[in-house]
Amino acid sequence: MDTGQVVYITSRLAFGALAAFFAIMLWSKTRDAAWMLMVIGIIAGYGETVYSILKLFGVIEEDGFTAGSLPLTAITLSNLPTIFFLSAFIIMVVRKYGKNP
Repeated sequence: MDTGQVVYITSRLAFGALAAFFAIMLWSKTRDAAWMLMVIGIIAGYGETVYSILKLFGVIEEDGFTAGSLPLTAITLSNLPTIFFLSAFIIMVVRKYGKNP
């Protein structure tokens, strides 16, 4: 493993951990559905980062469920944050533009 990969892995873990930490702090202060979905998306993104790094190091083996040549776990974890962010944005848009003038 070269220096670039170490910097990449370390930065993803460090910034992801900071984002997850502050997201959890925000979660304890808000009960708004849109913000909670954003927090869950950040935490899911960090989970995907940890999973991909563990897979890179060979700690986790691919599961038996695949869609073509890709494991379903990797597909699900990589798309889960975006799904939560999308849900949060939809809630925000409906709140903003869903009311009749």
